Amino acid sequence: MKEILYFLQQLCVNNNREWFNYNRTLYKRQKEEFETIVTRLIANVSEFDSSVSQLTVKDCTYRINRDTRFSNDKTPYKTHFGAFIAPGGKKACTSGYYLHIEPDNSIIAGGVHMPPSDVLLKLRTAIFENATEFISIIENPEFKKIFSTLDGDKLTAAPRGFSKNFEHIDLLKFKSYTFACKVSDDFIENSDVEAFVVNRFKIMKDFNSFMNRALLG
Repeated sequence: MKEILYFLQQLCVNNNREWFNYNRTLYKRQKEEFETIVTRLIANVSEFDSSVSQLTVKDCTYRINRDTRFSNDKTPYKTHFGAFIAPGGKKACTSGYYLHIEPDNSIIAGGVHMPPSDVLLKLRTAIFENATEFISIIENPEFKKIFSTLDGDKLTAAPRGFSKNFEHIDLLKFKSYTFACKVSDDFIENSDVEAFVVNRFKIMKDFNSFMNRALLG
């Protein structure tokens, strides 16, 4: 991924259409390389999570163009490559495995990010009804060593429909259910990085399975 990271570093300081168009061939080459990596990741994840085995790279990757219509930041391009490997693909609102390559901000992550209210209710209900199982997953020493805490915004009070006296009410206050670990640029350039990513995804498997059991039955 070294060349991918180098391209993104250049894009960070040249985020304009003139530079991008001049370097479009370079972009296409790095995009194709990233898609090749994602294809391998799908195959490797499928070995321990068959729910993603039918995915294609297009199901999991994103356009580099930013939607600037409602943003004060008018730079036209994202400065990262990302892939979300989840049952049904990136638009399905299921729990999955996320790889984000960005200079000084690369992460390996997973879960469900900012789901709509009906999906969030299903997740909260599953955690409420199966709190012991959920806690055993996220407190598993191997998991906790890599993915230490749930990320994201929380409600200040108990969500509607759940008692504030529930022993684990703080777990129900999250608006997203995601975990992430940061990866240094030096490691992204390491030849063993794909195996490292797959290993981290494998550690997240039980968490994603719990989430998707609630969402998919």
